[in-house]
Amino acid sequence: MLNHIPDSIELVDYIDDGEQARHFRFRLLNRQQNSNDVDNHQWQNVQPGQFFMLNIPSVGEAPFTFTEPPNKQGEFRAFIRQMGQLTTSLFSMQAGAILGARGPYGRGWPLDKINNNNTLIVAGGCGLAPLVTLIDNLLDKHNNQQQLVLVYGARSKAAQLLRPERARWQQKIKIFNTLDEYESSCTTTDDLPIKSSPKSSLTTVEGSPLTIISEALSAFTTAPTTALLCGPEVMMNSVAGSLIENGMASNSIFLALERRMHCALGLCGHCYINNQYVCKSGPTFSWQELQQLKNCP
Repeated sequence: MLNHIPDSIELVDYIDDGEQARHFRFRLLNRQQNSNDVDNHQWQNVQPGQFFMLNIPSVGEAPFTFTEPPNKQGEFRAFIRQMGQLTTSLFSMQAGAILGARGPYGRGWPLDKINNNNTLIVAGGCGLAPLVTLIDNLLDKHNNQQQLVLVYGARSKAAQLLRPERARWQQKIKIFNTLDEYESSCTTTDDLPIKSSPKSSLTTVEGSPLTIISEALSAFTTAPTTALLCGPEVMMNSVAGSLIENGMASNSIFLALERRMHCALGLCGHCYINNQYVCKSGPTFSWQELQQLKNCP
């Protein structure tokens, strides 16, 4: 049976990070006591790339990605940017506010294609948020045979988001930052704290992620077999095309699509693309799958 009733959650705290953006920490109420509950089991088994519907009473619902999945105490995190009525209402709330949440929903990143394979990750703006749990999981495995390279594009240095995560990652992997508005104060070392590591380095250049794809691919000792893209669709399409030209298979390039998902249950049709509902078949698709969708009559 489809359930539209949200679970009660508490806003625990939040941390500002970037322009009009925050890390929010929530707690599922009463879920930690119900270990045998089916819905609780689902909350405890969130896959990287899945999303939840955040409900603000009398305002509405909107989808957000987990940046930290629910732990045994029912606490989870999401990175949210203030952009509309619902997020403006959320940003006005204080710790202790009671909200609602439904989930988890959607098809996350294809772990079977990513684990143990060299992977290029390309994100733009808020598109880095759906990749946080995946990158953390991969780095936690301490697989010295797998190489990860991240390309992160933003409008300007001030618009760069997820600062704590990027500072943590750049101690272990190579990161290429691109800025649409490059400032002379931007250096190749940036101002994030970094410890010396043979695997880590940071490069910042003017332009879009497409500008530095060739250099990012050259950072691998063995060519990557998988690529993960998330951000503006124009950017993802351009990067996917470049990767295809560089010999990567279309079924090894995965994109996360953003759509207005009002129900997350495949009922309302707001996220419908030809014969697929993004909320159920996605939000992650391979480049090959997307081309087949676009060519559907």
